[in-house]
Amino acid sequence: MGRPSIKNEDQYEALRDKGYSQEKAARIANSENSGKRGGRSKAYEKRTKEALYEQAKKIGIDGRSKMNKEELIEALRND
Repeated sequence: MGRPSIKNEDQYEALRDKGYSQEKAARIANSENSGKRGGRSKAYEKRTKEALYEQAKKIGIDGRSKMNKEELIEALRND
């Protein structure tokens, strides 16, 4: 099984060099805003559970529907 198509190869390789898994590096490198720098986002703790759920859904975290806010934060930080 080959590697999936990557939109931002440089970012993908940099993430892999930092120790990210292939899956996570590909997900980040293929995101809509791949490689763009922006402003600071709100801390996870200041976001609503619904906002955290939507972020988890966007990046494909399994089991998110059964997670509470703290579990969603943990999953988003460690996935």
